[in-house]
This record gives sequence, C-alpha cells and structure tokens, in this order.
Amino acid sequence: MSVPEQAEFTFLPLGAIIQEFRVGGKNIVLGFPTQEDYVKHNTPHYGATIGRVANRIKNGKIESLNGREYQLIQNNGPNALHGGPTGWGKRVFDGPQTVQRHGRDALLFKYHCQDAEEGYPGTVEVRVWYTASKEDQSKTVLTAEYEVEFVGDECEETVVNITNHSYFNIGDGPTIKGTTAQLATAKYLPLDATGIPLGNITKFPRDVTEPFTLEDTSEEAHIDDVFVMETDPSKIPLDTRGLPLRELAQFYNAGTGLHLEVHSTEPAFQFYTGKYIDVPSVNGAPAHTEGAGFCVEPSRYVNAINEPGWRDMVLLKKGQVFGCKNVYKSWKSESK
Repeated sequence: MSVPEQAEFTFLPLGAIIQEFRVGGKNIVLGFPTQEDYVKHNTPHYGATIGRVANRIKNGKIESLNGREYQLIQNNGPNALHGGPTGWGKRVFDGPQTVQRHGRDALLFKYHCQDAEEGYPGTVEVRVWYTASKEDQSKTVLTAEYEVEFVGDECEETVVNITNHSYFNIGDGPTIKGTTAQLATAKYLPLDATGIPLGNITKFPRDVTEPFTLEDTSEEAHIDDVFVMETDPSKIPLDTRGLPLRELAQFYNAGTGLHLEVHSTEPAFQFYTGKYIDVPSVNGAPAHTEGAGFCVEPSRYVNAINEPGWRDMVLLKKGQVFGCKNVYKSWKSESK
C-alpha cells in the first residue's frame, strides 16, 4: 500500500509497518514479503509502530498512576518491553486512508486501543500519518507523524511513549558492516544490565559524534543505548510536534553511495546495531543474522513513567493529546 504517487514506499495495516523504503532501487529497510510473514516471524519488530510504551518499563511495573500500581507482563527479562507481547506493532490498524495532511497527500492509519489492553489503563486512539516527498530533487523523504488521544473515561491518566522500529541497511551486503555512522549527541542514559536507565545523563564512553564505522559481529563495537538530545526534562512537552526537527543521526555507505538521515522532534533515541537479530529465510526472503540492520528509535526517556523528574513527558491525561514527528531522508550519491 503506497503513499499516493510515491512508489518508493509501501506500508501494512499490521502495526502501520513500514515495509519498503526504496532508494536507488534498493529497499533500505528490513522486512518480509507479506503481512502474514510479519505475524509469524517479526520478533525483531521490523518497521513497526511501537506502543503503548516503547522500550522498557522497569520490572513491568507502573509504580503510580491513577493513585494505584499497575503490573504489566514481563516480556523482556524482568521488564515490560514495547507495549507487551501484543503491543501496537502486532495490532491491525484501520487504513490506510488517503488524506490531505499539511497540504500533501498522506496515508492515515488509526488504531482504537481499549482500556486494559496489555494491562495499560484508559482507552486511546492512535493516529499515524505517512507523507512522502522530495527534497532538492534528489532526496527521498518520509515523514511519520504520530498522535495519541485519550478518548476514554475509565480513568484520569495513562502513559504513552511511541516510536517506529525500522531496521536499516544501506549497504550492498547482508549486514551493516562498513557503513559509516555519525550521531548528533554523545549524551546518553547509562543502563543497568536489563536495559533500564540508572537515572543520570552522562557522556557515552565512545566518540560517536565523529564518523565511525559500523561492525556486524564485534561485541565491543555493538551499540544498544539511549542517546539524549534534550537534557532538561522540563523543556519536553507532551506533544513535541511544535518543536523544531533535529537531526539525530546520519549514515553513509561508500559501496552503494547511499545516505540516510534521521530527524525527529523527540528528546531521545535508542541506537541499536542489531546484535540480537536472528530471523530465518521466510517466503523467499533471505535469513537475517546479527548486524543485519541498525535502528534509530526516536522516543521519550526510557522508563520515564517511574522517574519523578521525567514522568510528565509520557503522562497522558484525559482529554489530552500526545504527539511527535520523525523524518527520514535518503539519497544516492551521483557518482554511484
């Protein structure tokens, strides 16, 4: 299902998944041939819209919401991950519906998430708009805009942290080896052994703000960490769409000449180099192993709902709207 007049992209109702993002004849996102393949095999969350809460919640427990504690399913060691075993990435959205968004043709996907689904309180409506465009005639641009509205009356507040979980490979081989990366920030949230932030912000131990080369199987070179663009939680609104877009990361592969930039209004992002990818050959598509793709997942701080100084950025109250926007830009160098 393509954005009107933009054959570079295809999407699926399941999880409002980005299935294809074609640049220079190459699909730069990992995925499967059919929606049914995603249902059966998408353990890495390829291309999926992740919610109600992206990333991890410590011990699967929301310590205080609506004056009580909520115990969620612990589907990642002791923690709750990516909205639970059947989070938004595994739910079928309504759509796509062709609509006008900010003066352009766009595809709209919607999902009505009921109170108590995966243990989360309150009924919300999720809206995802995908808009394709060109920049400087050469750059293929995909804008993903997200909106979550608290529409139920079951309680007074809930929690939301939404992201897209696409894996990219802009090289000409089966892994990301040899692709050059550069992150916009070296500030990050140190994590415990289970992926939960310790509560402080400090400098990443490696130099990631200068170009560095990605590896596919090096234990020391793999990254799976939360990088921070905005270090002052008081400056992070519930709806970040009114903030300027900022470039989070850029990538280049000399073999293909392909470039990728990821921009967002969000205050943080998980950068993951695919250490745990293990997907068999499916329906004629090749198997994917360690380092087959990398992720840039814009979001709020991880486990924010349980950190008093962070929780306002993910706390959605009755009648309010949560929002954010991500922009992906990719192109091929003229010499390639």
